[in-house]
Amino acid sequence: MSESVNIYIAEPRGFCAGVRRAIALVEKALDDFGAPVYVRHEIVHNKHVIEDLKNKGVIFIDDLSEMQDKTRPLIFSAHGVPQSVVDETLKQGIKTIDATCPLVAKVHNQIKRLYKNDMEIIVIGKPNHVEIIGTIGQIPPSAKLHVISKLEDIETLEVSNSQNIGFVTQTTLSVDDTKEIVAVLKQKFGSISEMKKDDICFATTNRQKAVKEMAKEVDLCIVIGSKNSSNSKQLKEVALKNGAKEAILIDDYQELDFTSLKGIKNIGITAGASAPEYLIQDLLYQLQKYYDNINIIPIKVEYEKVDFKL
Repeated sequence: MSESVNIYIAEPRGFCAGVRRAIALVEKALDDFGAPVYVRHEIVHNKHVIEDLKNKGVIFIDDLSEMQDKTRPLIFSAHGVPQSVVDETLKQGIKTIDATCPLVAKVHNQIKRLYKNDMEIIVIGKPNHVEIIGTIGQIPPSAKLHVISKLEDIETLEVSNSQNIGFVTQTTLSVDDTKEIVAVLKQKFGSISEMKKDDICFATTNRQKAVKEMAKEVDLCIVIGSKNSSNSKQLKEVALKNGAKEAILIDDYQELDFTSLKGIKNIGITAGASAPEYLIQDLLYQLQKYYDNINIIPIKVEYEKVDFKL
């Protein structure tokens, strides 16, 4: 197409430290034990990563009853698992490898502390998200617990002792929305207990910060990520709330209708924390074929140096 376009690229983007660690643990298990190895739930929420690992001999399951060979190793996904799953693997003698993101594990430790101190617990997150299921599953079902996901939920929230409550959050939520919810909780319950550092992970925060900056400049923001990826969906919402006229979430360039780009002069590109970098490069390659002239402008807000040990 005989047009020029400015392409703003968010930095950081794509794989976070927790995702890199989780995938590396699966690949190491394949090297050490051979195929097949089992993974409970998707190791990370990305279609391409899952397909690649399936081709290497990984079998993804949602329940232990799906393990046809219980002499093989089982890996817990980066999102974490309820304690009941850990207990059942011990009972059945299944060899396990824990790929839970260390930042999710911190939230697990906090909810256990709150329970141990006999506190009423508020969990901020999407009730059916696998990470929240794992977090709630760290404490007994008898615990005094409430799950909220939006400001309106606070209006109907009833606690038995407003002087003895604490909260934790899902690590992949919208930073701004969560800040709003936390502020209202603190206003309503002055002595509410929280973690020393934010529950929202630094990678989620950094990717949203980059998109905020980028959104001011672009007509269209393209987020590479799978539809079941919470942090990818949040990037799309952040773009729309911060100035992007349009934002789309796609798994890869093949989902993009290139004819819809006609007349667009400023495009922003980012990727969710579970999306591999090659998907961004593939998209850029296709855009270079589509436009006569591309001006690439990095939007860099942070340099991530964190790597989690295996």
